[in-house]
Amino acid sequence: MSDYHRTPLSRRALLKAGAGVSALGVLGAPAIVSRANAQSKFDWKRYAGEKIDVMMVKNPRADLLQQAEKEFFDLTGITVSSEQIPEQQQRQKAMIEFSSGRPTFDVTFLALHVQKRLSYKGKWTEDLRPYINNPEMTSPDFDLADFGAAGMNFATQADGAINTLPQFVDFWMLYYNKDIFQKKGVEYPKSMDEIVTAAAKLNDPANGINGFVSRGLKNANIPVWTSWLLGQGLETIDPKTGKLNTDGAEAIWAAELYRKLNKDYAPPGTIGFNWNECQTSFMQGRAAMWLDGIGFATPLEDPTKSKIVGKVGYGITPPGPKAHHSAIFADGIGIAQASKKKGAAWYYIQWACNKANQLAMLKAGAGSPARMSPFSNPEGTKSAMFPKDYFECMSGSGKIGRPGLPQIIPVTEFRDIFGVALTNTLSGADVASELKKATEAFKPVLEKSEQG
Repeated sequence: MSDYHRTPLSRRALLKAGAGVSALGVLGAPAIVSRANAQSKFDWKRYAGEKIDVMMVKNPRADLLQQAEKEFFDLTGITVSSEQIPEQQQRQKAMIEFSSGRPTFDVTFLALHVQKRLSYKGKWTEDLRPYINNPEMTSPDFDLADFGAAGMNFATQADGAINTLPQFVDFWMLYYNKDIFQKKGVEYPKSMDEIVTAAAKLNDPANGINGFVSRGLKNANIPVWTSWLLGQGLETIDPKTGKLNTDGAEAIWAAELYRKLNKDYAPPGTIGFNWNECQTSFMQGRAAMWLDGIGFATPLEDPTKSKIVGKVGYGITPPGPKAHHSAIFADGIGIAQASKKKGAAWYYIQWACNKANQLAMLKAGAGSPARMSPFSNPEGTKSAMFPKDYFECMSGSGKIGRPGLPQIIPVTEFRDIFGVALTNTLSGADVASELKKATEAFKPVLEKSEQG
């Protein structure tokens, strides 16, 4: 729980937290606010004296926002009481409280890759378009066009409603060990097929090195398969038609690629690997390539945890036979429809996602911001920890991002059913047969979710 009146943070403390003067003070600077107010009817002090409750997911991005709450109060006069909750528990709390119709919070963070459709069907959060389009409610510095297409597409519903604002976008990319590549004389793969070729050349189990590693554990493994399917220009479920693309030739190709890489070139026991086992294997120098989210990068460059500091390459997911996409996952931030303090809540959201706080996220290594401006800001890409290609990977992936999970309500059921099918293929089951069985099992689940 954070309430800045109870835990005030000085500017010195904020600087130590990695946010920095330039990162946190842009929209809060009195001169800028004065100029903005002189040119518009917008007033940051409009809701001064109000107090809002914010439900966060426990992560470094939430840390940064909590550390900056004093600045938000100085800017707006609005008091923020925020609470960080571990991811799974936070999702459960959101479901329970929104279902009750009496949520205890005014603002909440949502995992768009899981809760996008669910939140819209349940009318959890406000459509933000009326706020965005109202010059009396939105700061002239807001700059909606600065948000990348990947994040905005994720935050926009099929009918055009924007019921969250994207705050964080996690891109799936290919980590690679530059040292191993150089010793074997292998270049970074230019296509998905070349990933297999490179993995074969890099695979050296006799010396404790595997050519590739990715998630093999059921449910967790779905984004590996969908990443390859995006190379065929398809999502597992078409977001416009609702058509299942899960047992056709393209889906089989993607699952065969998943099986070959994880069966032939991954470490023993990969069938039980989630991201943490993959991360450990890679940062101990036991894997040449690892497909996963760029949000897992920080420990790789920490000399107290990693054996490959300075040797990590950050590569955009190579193109497939028909398309070039990066699987993305995103967090959005929205106003509870039941809130009685929607104006103050909107002020918090536009502040939380402003250019200053998005830049602070990038500088602190807390993840990939939804805005594009941090990547072109020299302050954002100055880092003693990360190399240039880390930032280039995030920026480039943002231009080709596409959802890594289907935009449906029963996302968990989808991951469970197809995750088991994929895991079965690692034990020798036929790919086409497993996908067909999973598709038939999931159809009634999807149809039921679309009713009503």
